[in-house]
Amino acid sequence: MRRDMDACEPSALDDYLFDLRGYLLLEQAIDPGFVGRLNKTIDEVPPLETMEWHGNAQRRDYTPDTGFELHNAFELGGPFLDLIDWPGWIRHTAHYAGEEESYVGGAFVDECVVSARGKSGHHPAHSGGFKGASRGAYRYKDGVFRCGQCNVLLALTDIGPGDGATMVVPGSHKSNFEHPNLGDYGAGDRMDALEGSIEVYMKAGDALLFVDGIAHGGGSRISEGERRVIIMRYGVLWGASRYGFEWSQELLDRVTPEQRRILQPVPPNRPPSES
Repeated sequence: MRRDMDACEPSALDDYLFDLRGYLLLEQAIDPGFVGRLNKTIDEVPPLETMEWHGNAQRRDYTPDTGFELHNAFELGGPFLDLIDWPGWIRHTAHYAGEEESYVGGAFVDECVVSARGKSGHHPAHSGGFKGASRGAYRYKDGVFRCGQCNVLLALTDIGPGDGATMVVPGSHKSNFEHPNLGDYGAGDRMDALEGSIEVYMKAGDALLFVDGIAHGGGSRISEGERRVIIMRYGVLWGASRYGFEWSQELLDRVTPEQRRILQPVPPNRPPSES
């Protein structure tokens, strides 16, 4: 799909499956050429230690097992800027998490994370409907979706069996019960052993869209090489970054007005500077 093509609209089947399962697989959301440009931009990032900055982006690994995690990655510029309102998923995120038909309607993106994970790495199991945070909650009422946050996970490498695929427990976003094996999970709890979970295999260029409240994580990678994805979190217009990241003025000046409204839907309201 080219950047200048019309945005994809959520279909009736999308709504049905998203409500039922808590996730959608958007195949070929971006084309191979765009995948290559994104990978090239990531390859140009210098080696970083955990918590070290690269411009206004920061390496902030979730756990020692999750691998390289670069937060605030829109700041890498180039092709990353197109991802902000990419037509392959922007209407879906606004539909599910943008509080349609309300006075605060509109999607907001507060996170963009590059994740690169090698052999033996994984992401621990987390979330689920039971006692879930409002930020990731799933809700459908009065004919509209009211999800606190929807994630778009964009594959930059093929992810098949043994590659550490994202794993979900379908339907768990609406669960009223705690998963017996998810309870007081620690950093070492793996999705692979979580009964009811499935792997979602992806080709490079596919995007996995899911409500943050679904029980999910990253399966154990046993393959050589690297699993590389970009994770974007879209939510309600009045949301804020959970880590306190702020977009640089340089980035805000470079993007389109439409993209800026997604990055910063509520601009700072300050008194005029004294002369």
